[in-house]
Amino acid sequence: MRKHLMIGAAAAIAMASVVAIPAHAAGVKSSDAVSAADFGGLNGLVTACKKEGKLNVVALPRDWANYGEILDLFAKAFKVKIYSDNPDGSSAYEIQTIKTAPKSKQPDVVDVGGSVLDDAVGNDLFADYKVLTWNDISAEYKDNLNNKYYPDYAGQIAIMYDTTLPKAPHSIKDLLDPAFKGAVAIAGDPTQAQQALMSVFAASVANGGSVKDIQKGIDFYAQLKKVGNFVAVTGNTTNFAAGAFKVALQWNFNGPGTVAAAKSIGRSVQFVIPSDAVLQGTPYFQAINKNAPNPACARLWMEFIYSQNKGKLATQLTSADLKLPGDKLFAKIMGGQNLFIRGGATPIEFPAMVKKNLAVKGPAAVISYAGKLAAVTPSASQQAAAKKILQSEWANI
Repeated sequence: MRKHLMIGAAAAIAMASVVAIPAHAAGVKSSDAVSAADFGGLNGLVTACKKEGKLNVVALPRDWANYGEILDLFAKAFKVKIYSDNPDGSSAYEIQTIKTAPKSKQPDVVDVGGSVLDDAVGNDLFADYKVLTWNDISAEYKDNLNNKYYPDYAGQIAIMYDTTLPKAPHSIKDLLDPAFKGAVAIAGDPTQAQQALMSVFAASVANGGSVKDIQKGIDFYAQLKKVGNFVAVTGNTTNFAAGAFKVALQWNFNGPGTVAAAKSIGRSVQFVIPSDAVLQGTPYFQAINKNAPNPACARLWMEFIYSQNKGKLATQLTSADLKLPGDKLFAKIMGGQNLFIRGGATPIEFPAMVKKNLAVKGPAAVISYAGKLAAVTPSASQQAAAKKILQSEWANI
């Protein structure tokens, strides 16, 4: 929930061309493996992960881009205990945890916004690894030089609103209406959270600005706060359940999970793409922590996230399935890229999957803009410039 960084000519990785032999027989540690070939293929990688039996993740809400289903399938298929830290944390929190937490409590993998990649890459926090579907990942945002991070999925900024409100918002400017007194939130601090940053960009576009200048977005939220509509809470499901807000700018791919979570507590919400701003986000990025406490499971997670299979979910796996060799089991389960589609996100390998007839259908609950307004996406340099302005101005709105 990005950055157009370190893009260059693809560098060949020496290990990709060696004869596939088991990692430990070859003297290659799991933490040094740069491809599944270092494990002798998926069989060896699955075996190594099962031996570890654990995966540490951070800032992965179950209702975000279908991560609940993703985590459940990975855990059941590969007999892995998943430890999830701070599901509602920001991208900045993920990077800070790698820097400061004891190794055993550090995340094995992260899913971050591009605005924190400079920090992570500059501090050499990520491991080199090349997944089997590497060639199907869009080259635009891929770290071709070092294979240290890759884009995974993207979405559009939508307005989520409680259906008990006296009226439904259709645009960002509608949020100034007295009907939304004390009701409007965004997903945290835009200097820390990518979803919140894109929400400020969306407000700028809606108010006559553009992705080239975020100031009108900052001014809009200052005005929204002045009239008493903006509330300084993080727009997540926990705070929604507590009644802290009733309207939030969120990714459209959070629609299915948020609708379901609201229904479970007797509430009803709907999503709409604002008519005055179609903000298409840059993708989020997956990466392996260089000092991952469970390096084999970290690498298997990456293979899983970027796999394209049409297959079984956790609830559909049988005891016979779970006894299959690693590569056969891997081929039988639903691929991570299709699981993102099931959650309403647009996976980075979607164009390649469509050509191969591998993409499943997305949920009906996810909306996208069908009008004539052009979608806009802030570039990496525009995001960096915006964050500098926000760091000095956001606290004062």
